[in-house]
Amino acid sequence: MCGIVGIVGNSPVSQYLYDGLTVLQHRGQDAAGIVTISDNTFRMRKANGLVKDVFHTRHMLRLQGNIGIGHIRYPTAGSSSSSEAQPFYANSPFGISFAHNGNLTNAEELKDWLYKEARRHVNTTSDSEILMNILAHELQTTDSLDLTPDDIFKAIKNLHKRVRGAYATVALIIGHGMVAFRDPNGIRPLVFGKRETAKGVEYMVASESVALDACDFEFVRDVAPGEAIFFTEDGQLHSYQCAENPKYSPCIFEFVYFARPDSTIDNMSVYASRVEMGNKLAAKIAADWDDIDIDVVIPIPETSCDIALQIANHLDIPYRQGFVKNRYIGRTFIMPGQEQRKKSVRQKLNAISAEFAGKNVLLVDDSIVRGTTSEQIIDMARASGAKKVYFASAAPEIRFPNVYGIDMPSANELIAHGRELDDIADLIGADKLIFQTIDDLIAAVRTGNPDIKTFETSVFNGQYITNDIDNSYLEKLDAARNNETKESGDKNADSIIDMHNEGSE
Repeated sequence: MCGIVGIVGNSPVSQYLYDGLTVLQHRGQDAAGIVTISDNTFRMRKANGLVKDVFHTRHMLRLQGNIGIGHIRYPTAGSSSSSEAQPFYANSPFGISFAHNGNLTNAEELKDWLYKEARRHVNTTSDSEILMNILAHELQTTDSLDLTPDDIFKAIKNLHKRVRGAYATVALIIGHGMVAFRDPNGIRPLVFGKRETAKGVEYMVASESVALDACDFEFVRDVAPGEAIFFTEDGQLHSYQCAENPKYSPCIFEFVYFARPDSTIDNMSVYASRVEMGNKLAAKIAADWDDIDIDVVIPIPETSCDIALQIANHLDIPYRQGFVKNRYIGRTFIMPGQEQRKKSVRQKLNAISAEFAGKNVLLVDDSIVRGTTSEQIIDMARASGAKKVYFASAAPEIRFPNVYGIDMPSANELIAHGRELDDIADLIGADKLIFQTIDDLIAAVRTGNPDIKTFETSVFNGQYITNDIDNSYLEKLDAARNNETKESGDKNADSIIDMHNEGSE
């Protein structure tokens, strides 16, 4: 999962890009990058690290220009090399800088086609660079140096025909403007906004609406599945539906875990969705656990706090904050490497013993993925004196790999894969375990926008929305990831010449 921003302004945009990336930091903590255009030249800074660590005053001063894009990266295949930090750059045609959130399911096929047919070299293992080169190839078929909006939309229409998977993207085309587009299923989120200034209208695109809020842009709407929007350098907006059969199938895990609660995605409030998840789960607990004596409801901060509060209210049980979170530790689920995740749990959370001692505790979390975090938190509750520890997950059992940009490609890493409820409870050490049903989860999220008929829910039911995933694909993906993980300790970005990064310092 990654975060993207892009701005076409009437004054320097680097600070707004920085601010937008900062509020999207929850979407990725591995690397960050910004590209702006000034004097018909791309100016770039990207490196591994958090936004606040990647960009210093000297970098911001170099990032001049009234148009730019930014990216924060969270690796989806085990690699955290800085050579794969975005935005990427292609010098032909025109000059393109590109940022992408998502994952392509036919990346190897596309890479082979690029080499054999388009004669384009891909310098990293990132499918984002593949996607950029597909766009570049389609733009190169135009006959004129003056790109029209129709030329750009035709290129993206052809791209949709070649590419499968999840992608929300923003790209700069030097001398022309900025284009943003979304895959035909709308799996990954993308919104845009505007603001009026004395010099005219400015536009911004971002992965979540919260980035627009932080930069004082007014939310206009979501970019529709399959749609492309072209913003010229002088502030004109052109949009076109570039997919033949677009349909809304947004990733439901955005609402469960990834997105900020103050964001709105596809006209659905993330906060309201989580509140309704709590209501649905509370009803299930009341029906299935009528013989269970619960003294207190405690959330595992922070995503599950709103969910747990609704459960407590619904069941008329006290709600307490039993864990204190160290806000200087990142989100454990999106940290690269299992050992790093294990180590960070104890650094991230500390229990308030008085809230556990002698009580039957219901812990509430948004989901259970690998189970490592859940097991350690239950151990902490018992060590703090809890008599019984019950556990509720606001999401159903995660049994299948994700192929659309979330770092859970291996089924063997998922605690629920091939296991029943009691087995999972035993492994994490819970006295009792309950999961939300998939129907209740969908109903909870759809409350904000009943027009959404389907969601991307493959991690729960194994039904992949792109209809191109089988067991051989998943086995190949798992093998590639395991191999990359083994090799990652021997490689780093310093061994690769990055010609487009404006210095490592």
